[in-house]
Amino acid sequence: MRRDDHDEDRLIDTLSAAFNRRRLSISARDFLPEIRKIQESLPSRKSASRTSKPVGRARSINTQSLAAEVAHTINPDGPLSTIDGLRAASFEAIKPLLQSEAMKSARKTASEMLARPVEAIPFWTSSSAVVTVRGEDLAEIVASVPGIEDIYPNRRLFVPPVATPKKIPEAIADNYASSWGIRRIGALASWGAYDTRGQGVLVGLLDTGVDPNHPDLVGKIAHWAEFDQHGMEVSGSTPYDSDRHGTHCAGTIVGGRASGRWIGVAPEAKIAAALVLNGERGGTDAQILAGIDWAVNRGVDVISLSLGAFVLGPATPNTYTRAILSAMRVGIPVVAAIGNEGSQTSGSPGSDYFSFAVGATDQNDLAAGFSGGRTQIIQSSSYFPPGALPLLYSKPDISAPGVAVYSSIPGGAWEHLNGTSMAAPHVAGAIALLLSATNIRNESPGDRAFLIQDLLTGSSEELGEAGQNHRYGFGRLDILRAIGFAKKFGYG
Repeated sequence: MRRDDHDEDRLIDTLSAAFNRRRLSISARDFLPEIRKIQESLPSRKSASRTSKPVGRARSINTQSLAAEVAHTINPDGPLSTIDGLRAASFEAIKPLLQSEAMKSARKTASEMLARPVEAIPFWTSSSAVVTVRGEDLAEIVASVPGIEDIYPNRRLFVPPVATPKKIPEAIADNYASSWGIRRIGALASWGAYDTRGQGVLVGLLDTGVDPNHPDLVGKIAHWAEFDQHGMEVSGSTPYDSDRHGTHCAGTIVGGRASGRWIGVAPEAKIAAALVLNGERGGTDAQILAGIDWAVNRGVDVISLSLGAFVLGPATPNTYTRAILSAMRVGIPVVAAIGNEGSQTSGSPGSDYFSFAVGATDQNDLAAGFSGGRTQIIQSSSYFPPGALPLLYSKPDISAPGVAVYSSIPGGAWEHLNGTSMAAPHVAGAIALLLSATNIRNESPGDRAFLIQDLLTGSSEELGEAGQNHRYGFGRLDILRAIGFAKKFGYG
């Protein structure tokens, strides 16, 4: 449903211009923030009106930094600058649909046909709702309800394919202190250099569930929920993993050293885990959208999505686009795996415009053959303002270790797995380290997520072509360097 949100329109316009400029950059370092220096010569953000022009068009400043642009685009004191404000505006936008006579009649008919109650379940971050209706009733709803922006099928998504390597390279097997990935991205060094292990940070993990009794994860699952195919929370559910995928991802984010090796990037962080994919049946868009709502409501600091569906074009449903942007507007970056179908392919929602998409690298800093990525072109959209079209953007944004990653699996065991699903948790864990090592959480929620992405992107180890490319994004994650830059720029 359309939401009356002028801030969002201006934000999209500003970010579209910023992403266009980024395509011309040949160095990730261009994106490092200089907000502390900029604010000394610019008016207070609190004095900016809601109709002020985007900073990237009005001033000659560090235009490559997303946070610098966003800082003067959205009024930080506006009614839609908080979770409560955004949630209220979204439910107001959904109300005409839920209360319409056409919807009530359609639900009654569907309930009679299916011999069970049919509910319309709203999701506030995306201003959407899922409902089961007949085709002819759907046509009546469209004709009679104002404000409908788009209609999508509730797609089924499956657990991303991952593989266990038959032979572990010697360069990986020789890592007895930790998994090779957390050493390569500088996590071990960050622990010692900055006394940071993710203390006080909550990571939202939407996946197949998690084994809370695994020795590397005991006491680290702070919140739990399970959602059914319609996005309804399953009453009475207790933590479990319907596969091995979620437990493996959780281990890479917060795992300890029960195996004798450190496996988690941020071992003192906690996880809010939602089961949105069933190992056998898969999941649906409604389950994932419900999980995003739940994670934001729980106050997570970052959301990790090692899931998705293969798409041939930039066909990520707009429900994801708005949900991800809503999370970012309240300070929560959304990290998403780009998919495992190989170069020039992409997975949704990893390919979404606003997701922080992650590709996979191996122990030699080479791009994994299975890792997705390409340039997306959005030519028409009911969500993006016409002036922003066509939109050209490239994914992934960054890359991280995703080959033969050693982590936890249910039953107190460990396994090496390949996949961009293994790369994304490295980035989510790195964000936990960045937040626990700095005072970034004190920044305005409206630009906090963009600041985090600027720091991780700008500090990455540049690989492949100069600038952003389809194999590495802007480079391979380096959290030690990111924290160093954050300190340098005044986020100590």
